[in-house]
Amino acid sequence: MPHATPLPSESPAANPRDLTPFARVDTWIFDLDNTLYPAHTNLFAQVDSKMGEFVAGLLGMERDAAHALQKDYYKRYGTTLRGLMVEHGINPDGFLEFVHDIDHSTIEPDPRLAAAIEALPGRRFIMTNGTTAHAEAIAGRLGLAKHFEDIFDIVAADLVPKPHEDTYNRFWDKHRIDPACAAMFEDLSRNLAVPHARGMRTVLVVPEGTREVFREDWELEGRTAPHVEYVTDDLAAFLERVCPVALETSA
Repeated sequence: MPHATPLPSESPAANPRDLTPFARVDTWIFDLDNTLYPAHTNLFAQVDSKMGEFVAGLLGMERDAAHALQKDYYKRYGTTLRGLMVEHGINPDGFLEFVHDIDHSTIEPDPRLAAAIEALPGRRFIMTNGTTAHAEAIAGRLGLAKHFEDIFDIVAADLVPKPHEDTYNRFWDKHRIDPACAAMFEDLSRNLAVPHARGMRTVLVVPEGTREVFREDWELEGRTAPHVEYVTDDLAAFLERVCPVALETSA
């Protein structure tokens, strides 16, 4: 059964029934891939495969070796692209266009999630290490496109991905966001460290079926990290629980 239970910690979120820290939230920030849609759709698996193909072609490597290098860059640099830029000086435009040329039809509308996001008081954003075009395609398929004020993508981040602190600062400054009044929803624990340090509510989204797809062990670590305040395997259900707390304060 889906659940949305906070992890034990010293924060006010330690009580599983205590969602009152969200009473101050007026800005809601969502990662895209494997957060707004479940990993078992295999959508990001397509991107993952295209990245491996790109690395293999660029460096003249066998696919297995290219995949291993791709994952190494992803872990060390935040994105495969950043690793290729630093290590090999590639132009990012061709990479971004190639890896996001995928079939988005595997994403189905999610009316419940759309309603839950629309009900949130305040401002809503997507912050992704992917491209705006990729995010728009997914949001459109999910039925979420009209619910977000802006999409902050890897280009807006000057090609410096999460979890780099400068990227969060660039995002917050652009939209004049007070982190102490914001919440961040992510599928990677490491991407919540900086937001938590700046006072944001942090929610790790780990839908059922995550491990069975293509995730690396390190991607699934960190559920008990001190910078992760809440964990949920059902984003829509979690937002439905949080919304009344936030609405009561904003009324």
